[in-house]
Amino acid sequence: MLKKMLALLLVSFLYLGSFAQTLTPSDADSKISFVIKNMGIGVDGTLKGLKGKIVFNPKKPKASLFDVTVDVATINTNNTRRDDHLKKPDFFDAEKYPVIAIKTTGIQAKGNNIYFAKAVLTMHGVSKNIQFDFIAKPVSNGYHFIAEFSLNRRDYGIGGNSMTMSDDVKVKLDVTGTK
Repeated sequence: MLKKMLALLLVSFLYLGSFAQTLTPSDADSKISFVIKNMGIGVDGTLKGLKGKIVFNPKKPKASLFDVTVDVATINTNNTRRDDHLKKPDFFDAEKYPVIAIKTTGIQAKGNNIYFAKAVLTMHGVSKNIQFDFIAKPVSNGYHFIAEFSLNRRDYGIGGNSMTMSDDVKVKLDVTGTK
């Protein structure tokens, strides 16, 4: 009888382990950053206020989901005057559009902890399909996700025409999700 109970317990544990884990993105342990060239010089920035839900199962990536946002008002380029300008209507319009959101529409495994994501990025009231590879590494109590992709800021109506500022923005996601 004891052997049957232990076997049932072990099977239950293995079965439950095959389900997706629901994780909360940790703002303190994560970094959302970007780089854009302005007058030929790379300008780095970050965003905080990471919130949302991550459902991740490395064995069944199609059942996985990322639905996260960052707070536009937290934009930081280490220049207060520039940051204040970026929050205004001609750029991010933080008052009208307070968050930037990414929600996946599909995830596929590529092997060696590398995955491919299709997602919708919503920024400045505009939603566009994006896709990117990401790495998922198990950590105690969750996963660490690393991704990088490029976008055109003008596709989202941010900043208008500029002779000095690049249209291309490189975005880096370094997100820790915990149970």
